[in-house]
Amino acid sequence: MKVCAVIPALDEEGSIGLVLRDLPRDLVPQVVVVDNGSRDATAARAAEAGAIVVSEPRRGYGSACLAGIARLPRDCDVVVFLDADHSDHPEEVGSLLEPIRRGEADLVIGSRILGRAEPGALLPQSRYGNAFACLLIRLLFRRRFTDLGPFRAITRQALDRIGMADRNFGWTVEMQVKAVQHGLRVAEVPVSYRRRRGASKITGTVSGTLKAGAKILWTIARYAVRRSARP
Repeated sequence: MKVCAVIPALDEEGSIGLVLRDLPRDLVPQVVVVDNGSRDATAARAAEAGAIVVSEPRRGYGSACLAGIARLPRDCDVVVFLDADHSDHPEEVGSLLEPIRRGEADLVIGSRILGRAEPGALLPQSRYGNAFACLLIRLLFRRRFTDLGPFRAITRQALDRIGMADRNFGWTVEMQVKAVQHGLRVAEVPVSYRRRRGASKITGTVSGTLKAGAKILWTIARYAVRRSARP
């Protein structure tokens, strides 16, 4: 089972090296870091740490993820996604991969709610926003999740099947809703979470929080309407 990682990065020169250092290369031999229009040395630090660096100047988390997917080799069996700010614990990737290795899951979500979050790592807007979004998914799609966390693993076959399209804040929730709609086997495993380096570009600002929240809710509603409109 060949595992590859996609790491979107925007102005993360101080943390990307730490992420790549902590990611076990025996489990994830190929890593694609997507420079999403950084104004610092993020790309250089990633290349120095041995990652394949792809440039995607069109801003947006989803845009960066899509660019990274496009760069993956054909023989990649599983894709791991994680953030570049060192808030995830890359060394825990084995826990994400285990349900896939056992043939029990197509998609595995790293749940910060089930795991251990460092005090102050999950801001109130993140914690309550995640809880509300997961409640809506449970009510509308009859599937229980505890988190929309970025640290996740999915088989390449499943990823191709669901056809990801979102280019910004709706990426993670789109993946989970589409997984439910396509009948994928989805599992959650506990993961650790720590305070990121620097301010968050989403939850660190009022405008970023509002935009992300609105997009997540809109994405859930859009797919719920499509589902109900089917004959």
